[in-house]
Amino acid sequence: MTSLAPAASAARRRGHRVPAGVLGLLGLLTLVAVLELVPRTGLVDERYLPPFSSMAASLADQLGTPAFWAALSATLRGWAIGLAIAMVAGVVLGLVIGSIPVVRAATNSTIEFLRPIPSVALIPLTVLLYGTDMKATLILVVYATFWQVLLQVLYGVRDVDPVARETARSFRFRPLTTVRTVTWPTALPYVMTGFRLGAAVALILEITGELIIGTPGLGKEIAVAQSSGAVASMYALVIVAGLIGVVVNLVARAGERHVLRWHPAVRAEVA
Repeated sequence: MTSLAPAASAARRRGHRVPAGVLGLLGLLTLVAVLELVPRTGLVDERYLPPFSSMAASLADQLGTPAFWAALSATLRGWAIGLAIAMVAGVVLGLVIGSIPVVRAATNSTIEFLRPIPSVALIPLTVLLYGTDMKATLILVVYATFWQVLLQVLYGVRDVDPVARETARSFRFRPLTTVRTVTWPTALPYVMTGFRLGAAVALILEITGELIIGTPGLGKEIAVAQSSGAVASMYALVIVAGLIGVVVNLVARAGERHVLRWHPAVRAEVA
């Protein structure tokens, strides 16, 4: 009987635990309250930080304009195209480079040289090549996202069990068969991690490119609102960009759990 007491006590404590979703909602409501009260109490000039109610009203007005939806569509289109290109290139090159030791050794120094270069450092080059066309921002998105995916795939290929690799070689599997049956199952969790990281990076670079280069999208609208003194509209668009980031992260995590539902880590997390 005494041995069951600690277990019962722990169960009671777990029963009174506040769900994570409730805590997240409370944190969000607290942030909204702070954004509403700080300007109204005079701690910050309303010219630089309007109350949250003003931001929400401005956002409601913009939702009824075609220009807002056109900008949102342009941002999502650039983000999706850039992410798709980076995923395909990163996965294919990662599998090839990681599976061939000679190629991996030959490209290691090049990867380590190119990877740390900030994508924003390419802005002058992309502007010279494409001006304010969508292609200018697309290059930034693909460049930044590609490294996130490539490195994760390389880690995944490196993590393949040597015994499984040698077994496939002993049975004289074809290269594509080896990739499909040995390399890919091990690398897939890393690929999904690269997708999740790349999705966030792609969105950041898409809006940054629009903001600095002037490519059509939410970033450009934020810059126009800032330069014209429409501070409430600017913050409203910033909130939209943040909400898109939250949705992208949730979708990426849901996709990761669905694709890797067979993986022990995901099964334990669901349990």
